[in-house]
Amino acid sequence: MIDQFIGTWWAWVILGFLLGILEVAVPGFIFLGFAVGAILTGAIVGLGISAGATTLLLIFAVTSVVSWIVLRRVVGIRRGQVKIWDRDINDSP
Repeated sequence: MIDQFIGTWWAWVILGFLLGILEVAVPGFIFLGFAVGAILTGAIVGLGISAGATTLLLIFAVTSVVSWIVLRRVVGIRRGQVKIWDRDINDSP
């Protein structure tokens, strides 16, 4: 039963979109790599590449980590970026 669910492309795409929605609710690039990995895994399954459940989970894990690293480099914290505070919470208005 679980092999049939893991082997369907639409299940991976739906999981990817749900993880993308969860990323909007919980900011910080936590779920975004997993969302991209799930959508890429769904695309691989949708192209007709047949693989077992363990292979698909491995593909999902690898694509998630790689996409998370790439996204972190592209839109993440820049080197030398410093937060400058203009006012303190204890300053009187």
